[in-house]
Amino acid sequence: MSAEGHDHGHDHEHEHHHKETFITKYIFSIDHKMIAKQYLITGIIMGIIGIVMSMLFRMQLAWPEESFKIFNVLLGDKWAPDGVMKNDVYLALVTIHGTIMVFFVLTAGLSGTFSNLLIPLQIGARDMASGFMNMISYWMFFLSAVIMLSSLFVEAGPASSGWTIYPPLSALPQAIPGSGMGMTLWLISMAIFIASSLMGSLNYIVTVINLRTKGMSMTRLPLTIWTFFVTAIIGVVSFPVLLSAALLLIFDRSFGTSFFLSDIYIAGEVLHYQGGSPVLFEHLFWFLGHPEVYIVILPAMGLVSEILATNSRKPIFGYRAMIMSVLAIAFLSTIVWGHHMFISGMNPFLGSVFTFTTLLIAIPSAVKAFNWITTLWKGNLQLNPAMLFSIGMISTFITGGLTGIILGDSTLDINVHDTYFVIAHFHLVMGISALYGMFGGIYHWFPKMFGRMMDKNLGYVHFWITAICAYGVFFPMHFIGLAGLPRRYYTNTNFPLFDDLQNVNVLITVFALVGGVFQLVFLYNFFASIFYGKKAVQNPWKSNTLEWTTPVEHIHGNWPGAIPEVHRWPYDYSNPNHDVDFVPQNVPMKPGEEVLHH
Repeated sequence: MSAEGHDHGHDHEHEHHHKETFITKYIFSIDHKMIAKQYLITGIIMGIIGIVMSMLFRMQLAWPEESFKIFNVLLGDKWAPDGVMKNDVYLALVTIHGTIMVFFVLTAGLSGTFSNLLIPLQIGARDMASGFMNMISYWMFFLSAVIMLSSLFVEAGPASSGWTIYPPLSALPQAIPGSGMGMTLWLISMAIFIASSLMGSLNYIVTVINLRTKGMSMTRLPLTIWTFFVTAIIGVVSFPVLLSAALLLIFDRSFGTSFFLSDIYIAGEVLHYQGGSPVLFEHLFWFLGHPEVYIVILPAMGLVSEILATNSRKPIFGYRAMIMSVLAIAFLSTIVWGHHMFISGMNPFLGSVFTFTTLLIAIPSAVKAFNWITTLWKGNLQLNPAMLFSIGMISTFITGGLTGIILGDSTLDINVHDTYFVIAHFHLVMGISALYGMFGGIYHWFPKMFGRMMDKNLGYVHFWITAICAYGVFFPMHFIGLAGLPRRYYTNTNFPLFDDLQNVNVLITVFALVGGVFQLVFLYNFFASIFYGKKAVQNPWKSNTLEWTTPVEHIHGNWPGAIPEVHRWPYDYSNPNHDVDFVPQNVPMKPGEEVLHH
């Protein structure tokens, strides 16, 4: 970074000596640390809503046609007369649960929270490149979340064509009740969400490229920053494609065009649409949809890499290989989307091309997994809650990834497509793995965010119950999927073929309910620790990265005085040239000490 940039940093610091009001400090804040907290708490609230929805529809699957008082209380007489869930609302719950978890919890809870918190702190910057744009990005995210939730209260109900909103179900307002106003609100919400994501991503990219402190070369960046940086690039490349799909769908719904509609009959009536293609929508959706998986999982991988190295007390294994694998994943993620469409009538040759690229992306993913395991090997492991969640993430990423090999093969995929096998796969490899990365990140950086420590024992309870229940829910799903049980059916009682699987559905639901309820332990730990947790010291984990050189009390500008200069890479743990087992990045080299070639 130039001297001019440093001077600007000092000016920036002096600007903020005037007293901030409650509104400028906590609501319309342009301080990246406060915006990170806003994202995190919004993400947690959305997560609670998403988990409650999943518990409701799991109860419906385990005990179909049963009457539950809670259905009546939460859904009302219209959607659950006498406490029995209607089939329309089941589809709506599945749709909004998927949308909330993928976009509003995992994307915001990982990129929104940790990119904002860590990018300026770990690269040695006073703040993001544009604090104002950062604030606008959060408030657009918040607005899109409010619009998405408001769709739950419109008369015909929220969108209910699955989180993938395939036309013609989503394109014809008269198709099902959930294709009406609720679907329109879904599309508006997603358009605003995409604008928010793009603004955030551009901000992250510019900050990493332009605002690194003196000595912070790209090969001295922590892996967290590499993953946030590459995630932002994937977002900028792929999110506009979903925006175009959403806009064209709005045209089809409201302005009589037929981009995605062709030769439609409803109740014997011939509609005037012709010439469109619903498969075109699938291409546009999955061109974002598959990179989105990596937009969610890459930040979790970065957090896990940092936590593993810190708590193994040894350098991360294969630093450059890790960077190369992140770049390879970013490139390959944009050319694998067709594996979601093997049974859409795709040309078999094209199917074989997508099979090849899909299996290819397993290689950089495996590099990361093996490097994590090798980092743990013979390390001096500190098994705190953040470390346990990181190890759990490696476990779910590997078990979930192995089933991806089956789904990535066009001939094998045909047998299990649209069954519970697919649900088991993506929940483990993306949902649970990303959640574990997020939980690990919260436990690890909580002292940096709030200046206090979370309760370790409650963290252990949270981890073990969550880990057991997550496998209890998603492991049996592979088997009912192999038995052919289709996804998104609100009951399977009409098919005697599936009667034997009902007990498994009950087992899955019991694990889901227990796991869902035990997230209250985390919520209590999180919110109570903000106010009553043990005061944190400056560097509680004895970590090397720059964020632990800032004072515990938050100041706008991050460092009082000069920004620290970087002299070494971030994983200098157990260095034989030093008496202590960690050497922060801003510690100058000793005479004769060699730079570690990683």
